[in-house]
Amino acid sequence: MVDPKIIISGGGTGGHVFPAIAIANALKKINPNTEILFVGADGKMEMEKVPQAGYTIIGLPIMGLHRRLTAQNLKFPFKLVASMLKARKIIKDFNPDVAVGVGGYASGPTLKAALNKNVPCLIQEQNSFAGVTNKLLSKKASTICVAYDKMDRFFPKEKIIITGNPVRQEVVKLEGKRQRAIEFFGLDPKKKTVLVVGGSLGARSVNQGIERMIARFEQEDIQLIWQTGKLFSTQAAIAVKGKEEKGIKTMEFITKMDLGYAAADLVISRAGAIAVSELCLVRKPAILVPLPTAAEDHQTMNAMSLVSHKAAVLVKDNEIQDQLEKVVFELINNTERLDQLSINIAALGMNDSADIIANEVMKLVKR
Repeated sequence: MVDPKIIISGGGTGGHVFPAIAIANALKKINPNTEILFVGADGKMEMEKVPQAGYTIIGLPIMGLHRRLTAQNLKFPFKLVASMLKARKIIKDFNPDVAVGVGGYASGPTLKAALNKNVPCLIQEQNSFAGVTNKLLSKKASTICVAYDKMDRFFPKEKIIITGNPVRQEVVKLEGKRQRAIEFFGLDPKKKTVLVVGGSLGARSVNQGIERMIARFEQEDIQLIWQTGKLFSTQAAIAVKGKEEKGIKTMEFITKMDLGYAAADLVISRAGAIAVSELCLVRKPAILVPLPTAAEDHQTMNAMSLVSHKAAVLVKDNEIQDQLEKVVFELINNTERLDQLSINIAALGMNDSADIIANEVMKLVKR
């Protein structure tokens, strides 16, 4: 049999890029000679992260539409047409056996061009509320891999396979890492620890909420690992000055996220699809604060898929000032509730998602 040729397209955020790379790695595990080409959006993070992972990527000039009227929006139709033409050429030149779309700007033109050439397509929808592009593409796609139940609201039921979301395995394997995590962050193993992550860029409203709570962390002798993102790092450093010895730590970005999870008794996080999938697999009690500006409010839907199973606690972004402090300190001091949340969230985790999706891709190759 001739070695398969697979196109993987999409990106824009880590929530799309890292699952895409995980799928590529799983395909290589099945057949090391599989030829993989990524298609991304010019100027987006995939153009840097994909080559770092050892794969070739071609960029499309595609961009998103801004929600408010801006001069940038005038460029959108031209960039869309240019992207469609370039995607068509990529499909013709590479001649893939299967095209995989993981969401993000580049996914639409690439999968549309593939479908027009009768190339079988697989969609990987990470969120519990499907995006417009994936809903449109699903009519002709062969397989749709999802992470949540009840997705037949958006997609043809017979095409859906529940696979979970691919996550970075090195991040969710925590066995035997707690002691190393305690040493890495310079913490006291006898004290409770809260981990705050607002995504790679941080979360301004969450950061402001945490800043107001620093004195309470100190007063209650609760440790804090606070990933602030770039924009809030200086302000956060000022807020915790002189308190580091008491286990109140800030950092712009946590390079070893597995150790962050391993040290934590409670996690405060946005509700992006990959963050939610990681929390299920690391079995950590979580307070989820959905990003209110996420498309179609999909982060609230992601959070609710856990809350409905009593597997996480939801605090709305506009309730941070009134609610977050009360919820955090009630929860961190209630060991029984933390244990129950841990049990409930663990039941929702799906391991080996990248391998399952890669196997579905290979089925389409054979078909």
